[in-house]
Amino acid sequence: MSAFDSLSTQPREAAHIEGPGRNCPLDYRYNGEALATAPAVAPAQVLWIVGGLYGNVEAMHRINAMVAAESAGAAQVVANGDFHWFDADVQDFLAIEQGTRDWQRLRGNVETELARAVQPGQPDAGCGCGYPASVPQEDVDRSNLILQQLRSTCLAAGQTETLAALPMLLRAKVGSLRIGIVHGDDQSLAGWRLSHDALADSARSGLTAFFDAAQIDLIASSHTCLPVACTFDRPPGQHPVGLINNGAAGMANFAGAREGVVTRIARHGIPPPPGARVLYRAQLADCDVAAVAVDFDWTQFMARFDRTWPAGSAAAQSYRRRIVDGPDYALDAAPRGGFQRCA
Repeated sequence: MSAFDSLSTQPREAAHIEGPGRNCPLDYRYNGEALATAPAVAPAQVLWIVGGLYGNVEAMHRINAMVAAESAGAAQVVANGDFHWFDADVQDFLAIEQGTRDWQRLRGNVETELARAVQPGQPDAGCGCGYPASVPQEDVDRSNLILQQLRSTCLAAGQTETLAALPMLLRAKVGSLRIGIVHGDDQSLAGWRLSHDALADSARSGLTAFFDAAQIDLIASSHTCLPVACTFDRPPGQHPVGLINNGAAGMANFAGAREGVVTRIARHGIPPPPGARVLYRAQLADCDVAAVAVDFDWTQFMARFDRTWPAGSAAAQSYRRRIVDGPDYALDAAPRGGFQRCA
């Protein structure tokens, strides 16, 4: 989860800064073998992956409506973390819990830190975002404040133990396509190696080998809050593999636009439900892997956001401009390799 009013879309600085919101706890770490043995989602003809819902009740309703309209019958839905964030109102928090009850959910850094009891002598991870050095400290401080407020909401809602019990990794299969579902990257729950500006370097430094260790063909993530999707060529005789990072399901992703983005993976020949707007897609194995717009009721969401986070609050300062205008990031920058624009 990241604040993007001031987070640059330029390449990240290599330097690392310690402190709450920047350092990642050791229990965030994993490797390909951990994903290879992670819990599995039941096989489905269609799989929706919802990253970064961020407590947006209206976006959740829109996603549930699109899933319910699937022609292939029941689809699987996975929330790959940070489904809570803006829902600091207890009723909104419980609405997210209720509306995602039929989804399979894994912990993002938000849910992990909501459930974590910081003991004396243990380092405080703050929001758990693992922010790179390019993010100004004031953005990090505000994210830590949001997490503190949301932790009080979670306790009041009685959901701490529920969130603590969620897995960190999941596997899924649609047709012959093997999918690894993470929140962050190939190394950490809050890793940034799958961000749009780090992807090329990651591909040169172990990312493609991760697919073999994890026994997957596609990795689905979200944490870095801006979408990117790419395929990677393999040695002769091996099929391509891919990444799809949906950015934010519950918040604007592109300049001048206000829709969220989710990932939809379906067997060939199963069209998206009526009204679902595909932004870009690629064919992998026997599946269509697509980024789908979440055209939620923005006016109602904005009214809810302003009630919970008035002017001057941490979330209003970090996020309101992005919610209204979108980030400084073009739609054309997201699809790469075999992914192609559709809208």
